[in-house]
Amino acid sequence: MSSSQLSTKHLLGIKYITKEDIELIFKTAVEFKDVINRPIKKVPSLRDVTVANVFFENSTRTRISFELAERRLSADVVNFAASSSSVSKGETLLDTVNNILAMKVDMVVMRHPAPGAHHFLAKHIDANIINAGDGTHEHPTQALLDAFSIQETLGSVEGKNIVIVGDILHSRVALSNIFCLNKLGANVKVCGPSTLIPRHIESLGVTVEHDVRKALEWCDVANVLRIQLERQDIKYIPSLREYAQYFGINKQLLNDINKDIVIMHPGPINRGVEITSDVADSKQSIILDQVENGVAIRMAVLYLLAGKKG
Repeated sequence: MSSSQLSTKHLLGIKYITKEDIELIFKTAVEFKDVINRPIKKVPSLRDVTVANVFFENSTRTRISFELAERRLSADVVNFAASSSSVSKGETLLDTVNNILAMKVDMVVMRHPAPGAHHFLAKHIDANIINAGDGTHEHPTQALLDAFSIQETLGSVEGKNIVIVGDILHSRVALSNIFCLNKLGANVKVCGPSTLIPRHIESLGVTVEHDVRKALEWCDVANVLRIQLERQDIKYIPSLREYAQYFGINKQLLNDINKDIVIMHPGPINRGVEITSDVADSKQSIILDQVENGVAIRMAVLYLLAGKKG
């Protein structure tokens, strides 16, 4: 594999790419970050490439980030919100995508509630597939932008202590982050109520901590996840108020620890639940850097998968 090529035609999950792939995506993202900070933010890298954004679940931030990345690369963009389309009339995933491919689409960015939907698609169609989230399985570009943001802030990911706090059980962000951080040599801990920590998660190479103060005392970076009430079919926590009391990260807690921890959050934030506003908006927070880096990382992924030579 040449150093300017990914080892794969698709981005189905972090599990299926190599450490070298991740490093190449980061290197490319640094170059694109320069582009998006210029007065003219567009490059012609994906001119004549058509990208379809196919979202079977609502996601304003991820979709906008991908769309912005595609337009910055001069791609032609087709947006398809399946929740408001014929899918709700019973059309299958394959029907939907075949119709999109009939429009001569080169790449499909897809979010789907079923884990593994992207693997199914990759077997049946010829376009490059990018997973923008599949059920509670993976969200690879979020993990890439998170790790890239850590590298940018701390100089490297290797050897750093990173804790993921919150609803680990329902989070595709947590799973992708664990795969990505492990590949890059970080030490990873997860922290949350026992009802929101999957059984056997240690088999993924992480340790579990139920005391948020101890987790923060240990870590260099805290990646704080949203409590995903919409994915919880039963009550996993007594109340949001109680969750905030025991697992919420607030300024008082950080002041008590008196250590310069980097605070991250993939968004959208439930302010006052998993994290207070004075933490989210503090100097320790790199939440807005994550948003900016999201566009650069997605530009890098699109560019590299399209196989364009720079």
